[in-house]
Amino acid sequence: MSVNVAPLFEPLEVGALSLRNRIVMAPLTRSRADHATLAPTALHAEYYAQRASAGLIIAEATQIMPEGQGYAWTPGIHSDAQIAGWKLVTDAVHAKGGRIVLQLWHVGRISHRDLQPGGKLPVAPSAVKPEGQAFTTTGFKDLETPRALDIDEIPGIVAQYARAAENAVKAGFDGVEVHGANGYLLDQFLRDKTNKREDAYGGSIENRARFLLEATEAAIGAIGRERVGVRLSPVSAVNDCDDSNPEPLFTYVTEKLSALGIAYLHVIEGKTGGDRAPEGGFDLSVLRKAFKGVYMGNNGYDAELAARRVADGEVDLVAFGRPFISNPDLVERIRDGAAFAPIDQATLYGGDAKGYTDYPTREQASAAA
Repeated sequence: MSVNVAPLFEPLEVGALSLRNRIVMAPLTRSRADHATLAPTALHAEYYAQRASAGLIIAEATQIMPEGQGYAWTPGIHSDAQIAGWKLVTDAVHAKGGRIVLQLWHVGRISHRDLQPGGKLPVAPSAVKPEGQAFTTTGFKDLETPRALDIDEIPGIVAQYARAAENAVKAGFDGVEVHGANGYLLDQFLRDKTNKREDAYGGSIENRARFLLEATEAAIGAIGRERVGVRLSPVSAVNDCDDSNPEPLFTYVTEKLSALGIAYLHVIEGKTGGDRAPEGGFDLSVLRKAFKGVYMGNNGYDAELAARRVADGEVDLVAFGRPFISNPDLVERIRDGAAFAPIDQATLYGGDAKGYTDYPTREQASAAA
């Protein structure tokens, strides 16, 4: 049965951006930045330009400061070399008529001293050890017990969100997305499993939400609300980050973000990379109702589900993640009802062009057959 995908190809105004379709390339960590400078390269420019037919590209999570890094060879946006590297990317995407924003990232405790300046411990809201391993330049290592941030350190990190947003615009990005999801620093402050603070950033929902809202306001102050989006993962416990009562927490956060007038809200619906309705979750339609702006859904979408949810007004945009890795022409495949090419799991992280820029379009694959 053919799927009516026409709703996905309606244009949409998103803050300052005019998008030609509702299909978004989700941020995807690939660990291919220059090993010395952590700057993007010409290879990144080719990769993103290949996928510029997306209505919007959200570039991979990018650390706002050296302490924000949690994985080997992920890019930053805090040095001149990194700004110049990202300018290669944005120029290439814009030359293809695409739109691209940068995801601003601080991993908090999901790191290792091997990745930290001076070999110091990673920071977090509280000294709560996460389960899992860090991907370092010498392989996987167990995550460590982080150091709790002093309250007088927090304004400096908030300021880095503003500086990173300014740097993103210097690099040619159309906007930024504040990464408040997936168990990284801002999400760690939101959740009561990881936030045991007893000061103005802990305890009540209002206090735990303070850091995320301050970071968002900092980005808005730097580049304007019409160029700032935020990503949340309300019912995902990824990176050992969870909350005992997520519905009132994320309803409050969503209402506050709506009042800030941001360009869009990007919600991971369900468990990141897994079940769209995990045990212990809640009905995310309450967030859709609470947010008055453009609402982006993400997680486990195919063309049929995406088109139906856009048509029904349940979401305005749909973000596709891994399908974009192996399908540079994903938008065209969705339009034509074509099958998606499989992904090579072995080449997801690190490496070179293999599994990065060498996936053919359907047209290229047919010509080579």
